[in-house]
Amino acid sequence: MKMETRKSTIMNSELKTRAENDDMVIEGYFAVFNSPTELFRGAFEEIDSGAFDNTLSNDVRALIDHDHRLVLGRSKAGTLSLRTDSRGLWGTINVNPKDTDAVNLYERVQRGDVDQCSFGFNIREEETEFNDDGTIKWTLKDVELFEVSVVTFPAYGDTSVQARKNDLEQHKRRQLELRKKKLRERLKNGFKTVVTE
Repeated sequence: MKMETRKSTIMNSELKTRAENDDMVIEGYFAVFNSPTELFRGAFEEIDSGAFDNTLSNDVRALIDHDHRLVLGRSKAGTLSLRTDSRGLWGTINVNPKDTDAVNLYERVQRGDVDQCSFGFNIREEETEFNDDGTIKWTLKDVELFEVSVVTFPAYGDTSVQARKNDLEQHKRRQLELRKKKLRERLKNGFKTVVTE
């Protein structure tokens, strides 16, 4: 089981606001299933439709730009609700009208100045696919969700990308060592090299 803390950008989330009985709400998809995101050239990550099945009962926080000091809502408090459907992870945040940061963000989302999101999680299970064309894809199968964020500039964190690059480099090293081992065995067993002109 792999446990790695990551922050993951999913999409231009189409976050929306709505007012209901004097309540301000920010809502939208914080993750979309089966939609590959390119981490860096030739490396992709996507979320399986069952990735959140074991985590929706967690005490998840809604944050501004992944900042733990800027809490918009919390599932335990009933100010954040999360659910999955066939498209992805949907979240609804009830904005505190007495919280200036939250109201300011609500206004920015309403104007369309901020409309993207991300989430923080630990990987419990994933699949890695190395393709013949040299690309790689990680599919998140089971994650432990601990926060969702409304963000100004969504991007995979440097540490997340570096971790994925390290995974890829490690795979390449293993492949190279395997080829070297096979070549040594072929030479040891009397393999003759044919030189063509």
